[in-house]
Amino acid sequence: MQPYEERLTAPRSWWLVSLLVGIAMALIMLPFGTLPLLGGLVCGTAVAAVVTSSYGSPRIRVMADSLVVGDAKIPVSALGEPQILDEEEARAWRGQKADPRAYMLLRAYIPTALRVEITDPQDPTPYVYVSTRNPEGLAAALTAVRAS
Repeated sequence: MQPYEERLTAPRSWWLVSLLVGIAMALIMLPFGTLPLLGGLVCGTAVAAVVTSSYGSPRIRVMADSLVVGDAKIPVSALGEPQILDEEEARAWRGQKADPRAYMLLRAYIPTALRVEITDPQDPTPYVYVSTRNPEGLAAALTAVRAS
């Protein structure tokens, strides 16, 4: 079985915003001279890019016995059947159907998702919601790991 791995990436518009933050910092530093202006451009862009990269690029992995979603590592034995969510269903589970106790790796810029029930009676988390560009592949990987 081939392990599943996906890295979510921030949309291109976020990188443009990072550049605009750098330009704004440069304009703030303009009254202090050319060197501070360049420093504001470089530092502002760099800080905004680091924030964009860290928030916008979580990893999703299915390994031998667990689902690793961002910072969470969930044993596959504690997971129920995966439910593939299309754009409309994913939007509903991000909004009015959402349970505040659920673990959600939610990225609104990714329209599709996977929802997996937590079957462990000791865990108060009802389900895991994972924004993914490939919900079919993630569901197939989870099913294959559970079957083996």
